[in-house]
Amino acid sequence: MKRRGFVIAGSAAVFSAGLGLWAEAKHGRAASGQPGLTPHEGELVEDPKGLLDLRPGFTYRVLQRGGSPMSDGFRVPGRPDAMGCFDLGDGRWALMRNHELGKAAGAMSAWAKQPRPPREAYDAHSHGGVSRVVLDVHGKVLSSNLVLAGTSRNCAGGMSPWGWLSCEESVEPNHGHVFLCPIDATKVRPARRIEAYGRFLHEAVAIDPEDHTAYLTEDRADGCLYRFVPRDKELPFGVGKLQALAIEGRPRFALGGDLPQNTKLRVHWLDVPAKEGDSDNLRYAAQERGAAIVVRGEGIWRLSDGFAFTSTTGGPLASGQIFHLAPTREGGVLRLIAQANDQRMLDMPDNLTLTPWGDLMVCEDNNRAPFLRLVTQKGRVLPFAFNRATKSEFAGVCFSPDGSLLFVNIQEQNLTLAVEGPWATLRGA
Repeated sequence: MKRRGFVIAGSAAVFSAGLGLWAEAKHGRAASGQPGLTPHEGELVEDPKGLLDLRPGFTYRVLQRGGSPMSDGFRVPGRPDAMGCFDLGDGRWALMRNHELGKAAGAMSAWAKQPRPPREAYDAHSHGGVSRVVLDVHGKVLSSNLVLAGTSRNCAGGMSPWGWLSCEESVEPNHGHVFLCPIDATKVRPARRIEAYGRFLHEAVAIDPEDHTAYLTEDRADGCLYRFVPRDKELPFGVGKLQALAIEGRPRFALGGDLPQNTKLRVHWLDVPAKEGDSDNLRYAAQERGAAIVVRGEGIWRLSDGFAFTSTTGGPLASGQIFHLAPTREGGVLRLIAQANDQRMLDMPDNLTLTPWGDLMVCEDNNRAPFLRLVTQKGRVLPFAFNRATKSEFAGVCFSPDGSLLFVNIQEQNLTLAVEGPWATLRGA
């Protein structure tokens, strides 16, 4: 793919660490335990169709539904999860979409009404994978097809200069890996497994465009944050070091506690074994060396000055934290930029993305009242969308390469949506 497509969609603006993020006193709406937003304080417009409430002026449309036919003869798989939108360079976009299906989800698989899985399936008994939706620059669906088949619980992933990286949130035998999916694949392809990224309960991945280091989250209550540093950036999946984040002077530090706002911690990186066979012991090996404990690390996204990642059940209420990581070759600085001390403000942050103007858009993963929330550089937390129809989580939030459309999934309803509206009204919020 053209590098331009990755840079525009993945690193559109600076989410600055120096703007007083989540400042409690200045804005009164930070996640500080103070009275904050309730679901509808004039912030969102109730959807007459009963599906998706949005901020004033914004509209949505359904791009695809699970079970609908695709251009290649397969069906749209169920349980859509993480997504990334790439510029194909010819007036078209490729929306790459994960499907969090395993071995017990055959009724929702892409080949549920066919006699057998595609011969390219990585595991003929598993139904997870990746689909591709090709759009024009107005967001009209031109075609769709299966790209990766037979993987397990493809939860999150990440954009890269080489295509979509799809992560398995599974440690069943022969699973627990990251797979590279080409954005120009017009039909299902044989799986390309990335051994260098390790085997564990993968959630998401983000790539540093400067040296092609991959930063990887692990969805475990006692997980770690990893990175793979290639020896040669031109061989990003070749020889290199798999490492885990550790806090200077605090071996095995648990990041999921009640940390003070804007806590800053110096970090270093510990080498860990890339292979642990079919065991699920990588985090234990890392923590024996002193690695920090991250409570359900999920979404991660590249920013211009580092990375933002979520700890979905971290913090004093077990309702989530958001961290900013500014890594260096040997160390770096980790900073807490959000912590849910009030579930009305933030409740189990999961997938997240950078908006074209430099804020964060965050999906919530809870069964109480899931929101899509805007976390601004001025320290405000604003509801952007509310799933009125069900209590299913939002997933896969991302923007089109030109920033005109937001794409998001409602997982349990098997829906992929496109949202548009007056984005300029949110700048500087």
